[in-house]
Amino acid sequence: MNIKDLLVKDVMIMDLQATDKKGAIDEMVQKMYDGGRISDIATYKEGILAREAQTSTGLGDGIAMPHAKNSAVKEPTVLFAKSNKGVDYEALDGQPTYLFFMIAAPEGANDTHLQALAALSRLLVDPTFVAKLKETTTPEEVQNLFQSAEEAKEAEEKQEHLEESAKETVDTNRKFVVAVTACPTGIAHTYMAEDALKQKAKQMGVEIKVETNGSEGIKNRLTAEDIARADGVIVAADKKVEMDRFDGKELVNRPVSDGIRKTEELITLATSGTAPIFHSTGSDTKEEDSSADGSVGSRIYKDLMNGVSHMLPFVIGGGIAIALSFMIDQFIGVPQDQLSSLGSYNEVASWFNQIGGAAFGFMLPVLAGFIASSIADRPGLVAGFTAGALANAGGAGFLGALIGGFLAGYVIIFLKKIFKGLPKSLDGIKTILFYPVFGLLITGGLMLLINIPMKIINDGLNDFLLGLDGTNAALLGVLLGGMMAIDLGGPINKAAYVFGTASIAATVTEGGSIIMASVMAGGMVPPLAIFIATLIFKNKFTQDQKDAGLTNLVMGLSFVTEGAIPFAAADPLRVIPSFVVGSALAGGLVGGFGIRLLAPHGGVFVALLLSHPILYLLFIAIGAIVSAIILGIVKKPVAQ
Repeated sequence: MNIKDLLVKDVMIMDLQATDKKGAIDEMVQKMYDGGRISDIATYKEGILAREAQTSTGLGDGIAMPHAKNSAVKEPTVLFAKSNKGVDYEALDGQPTYLFFMIAAPEGANDTHLQALAALSRLLVDPTFVAKLKETTTPEEVQNLFQSAEEAKEAEEKQEHLEESAKETVDTNRKFVVAVTACPTGIAHTYMAEDALKQKAKQMGVEIKVETNGSEGIKNRLTAEDIARADGVIVAADKKVEMDRFDGKELVNRPVSDGIRKTEELITLATSGTAPIFHSTGSDTKEEDSSADGSVGSRIYKDLMNGVSHMLPFVIGGGIAIALSFMIDQFIGVPQDQLSSLGSYNEVASWFNQIGGAAFGFMLPVLAGFIASSIADRPGLVAGFTAGALANAGGAGFLGALIGGFLAGYVIIFLKKIFKGLPKSLDGIKTILFYPVFGLLITGGLMLLINIPMKIINDGLNDFLLGLDGTNAALLGVLLGGMMAIDLGGPINKAAYVFGTASIAATVTEGGSIIMASVMAGGMVPPLAIFIATLIFKNKFTQDQKDAGLTNLVMGLSFVTEGAIPFAAADPLRVIPSFVVGSALAGGLVGGFGIRLLAPHGGVFVALLLSHPILYLLFIAIGAIVSAIILGIVKKPVAQ
């Protein structure tokens, strides 16, 4: 099977009408279905969106390669689509996308299919070929262009092979680099990165060998001799690859997209003699690069978010269950002299309270456990969970569990280094005995010491939160509300949200958290502001943006701040400051009036869990209107 067989004329779109990412995906998936290449739109589209959630398949340079491999695909197909106007596809370079290759691979796709897809990917790194492709007007021209390019590529590879075979000795004056490329699905980006690295290395006079970790398995595997001879190693991957073999080598570790778009930078760094030395931890997984690219910070953020993302379901489920217990008791009634038992006085309320309390009890162990597992893989779980439980029991609270998670992870890393020299026959015992026992004892002992100062800090923070009123609460509300709008779901937003959720446990008996109420108000403002702005300032938005305004209404009411991201990405210098002003205003008003919230999520759907629901919704509306007006004033009209 060749590329021409995959590029079916009946499912080509020579004039894509969509102008945004969602519309483009919908249009292409529908064409796939109409052409009989997929059996179920929802299943196939779910696969496409799951891949996009990992990282955008908008590669830059006007090309996107959305792809999915699932049961909905009837026949392997590549849908070619061309946009004459350009699509805002959230590409990695921030520029419009004009050429699309939507790849559909069946679950049982064989090597022949995958090799054809890999060949397709490799052709798209040639700028001359891409320029010709943009000039095509008919499906026949597209097929013929690919067929000619594929034949030329085969001839070029044969010539290169002959030249390599003719070499009798290794040029010791020539730099040699080994590389590994891999993406989560292993269909497109893996091979595009491979070809881009090879082409750039040839231009730079650098010898390179690239191993691909794709859907067809590991190809061109690096040998021990290759690695030993290499001046440097490049890992351009978005999934785990074998890393222990590179122990002691200078290694550059980047996303697979950098292997496509930043090839010269990667090769230069790998051959410069200044790349970080990789040290194996024995876990045989992809480790983060600790170079000056800020990857130490990204590693810490990744580890923290791994803990937070696993913790949040416990916080959200447990928090709402506890909040319902208070509502039930208020509805049924509690005697005046028994108000201290509110939430557990009546049997039904007590049942909800116990369920919520059980979920809350897992919050800190799960946080610490999954921070530790992100750092040290599965052996970190036991020490991490224990650190979180000790922080909970010792009164160190959220901050203690957070520190405990990192501590547990690096204790296991330390133990892996200590036990690295043990005979191979003891590998199994290390995992089931040495790491759990020694990790538990060392982490536990350190936590007993850490708990003492952390309890003092935690008690002080809780007292501060419980004592917030008036100006203090308003100022904190302004800060947290503004943080929710700065990066709309990014690290700053998440920091404010985590702070808010952590405050709930300490304020349950007070009727909820002012901090959480301010955070949620600030997060609801941006998407609601977009909805209002698209209604009032119609000349400032395209039709697609106006259509998306209604979606943002639903997202805003549901406390999904990320709905406003496409608007912020398109015009960040005007949109984001507008959001920050409105969100800070809403957060400040909520804090100043001391409104409390028992639930860590839910938007308007948890309004009954607020101490003053009507006032709360009014403050959010004020913030959204202010943001919308500022946005309408500063944003330029769209071309008609």
